[in-house]
Amino acid sequence: MSPEKIDCLIIGSGPAGYTAAIYASRAGLKPVLYTGPQPGGQLTITTDVENYPGYPDGITGPEMMMDFEKQAKRFGTDVRYGMATAVDFSGGQHKVTIDEKFEIEAETVIISTGASAKWLGLPGEERLNGRGVSACAVCDGFFFRGQDVVVVGAGDTAAEEASYLAKLCRKVTVLVRRDEMRASNIMQKRLMSLTNVEILWNTETVELLGKEDLEGVKIVNNQTGKESVLDVSGFFVAIGHKPNTDIFKGQLDMDAAGYIQTVKGSTYTNIEGVFACGDAQDVIYRQAVTAAGTGCMAALDAERYLAEHEMMAQPQMA
Repeated sequence: MSPEKIDCLIIGSGPAGYTAAIYASRAGLKPVLYTGPQPGGQLTITTDVENYPGYPDGITGPEMMMDFEKQAKRFGTDVRYGMATAVDFSGGQHKVTIDEKFEIEAETVIISTGASAKWLGLPGEERLNGRGVSACAVCDGFFFRGQDVVVVGAGDTAAEEASYLAKLCRKVTVLVRRDEMRASNIMQKRLMSLTNVEILWNTETVELLGKEDLEGVKIVNNQTGKESVLDVSGFFVAIGHKPNTDIFKGQLDMDAAGYIQTVKGSTYTNIEGVFACGDAQDVIYRQAVTAAGTGCMAALDAERYLAEHEMMAQPQMA
């Protein structure tokens, strides 16, 4: 079976992928978008989105992603349900295997595979996600104004999340499983200077309490074995994210954590014709609106790349 040949392939959905699709479609690139294993990305497990411009009354994550998909389809994007399982960027063409079954050859590839939050694996963690459990203080902290919350983690991410929440919440309790944090000294000093932040050392989470919404957190001191319950309404897991970029390893330049590295001010990767956008390459912001912005950039970069190569391929006048 010969490979399908297209101008523009978008791997992954979510704000970055769908925005890239909208711009690529309007530019006449006839993009094909594969949604990946979680159509719509992380926003599909987010209950309320209130910080995305254009939705004055807020919107649920799944509804927002349905709007994005409808808009992409309206301009002609071929949205397909499936996932890229292997890539070969070593030749002139960009070869991508879909669902381990068939191959696509694309002149340009836009990677928008996102990143996944690391979770603790606790019972109820998935069930209460969006109902008191979160992995993004900037996204969800607003809903916990004046309330008591917990942050789990010991690195810069945890320190930043706790510091942000301290501006909104009555009290922030940080759970650190060792007797020290990994966060930088300046972040630790900033955190410890906040009067409404308490750090519990050598402390781990045992159980999340609550049926419909989070009602409390059972914790244990791993040195003494003493258990206790914190009456909190928010539980923020801040142990990092993992970019969904494994299939690109060995072909695209990445940092130590697996985030795809792009040329500053663009979405260009080290492979010509391959572009990366959204959380797969954003280690800093990780917001829906910034992902959408880089999706726009990727489509524009792909359009320019194709236009330049089309001109190069045309016979020159004598």
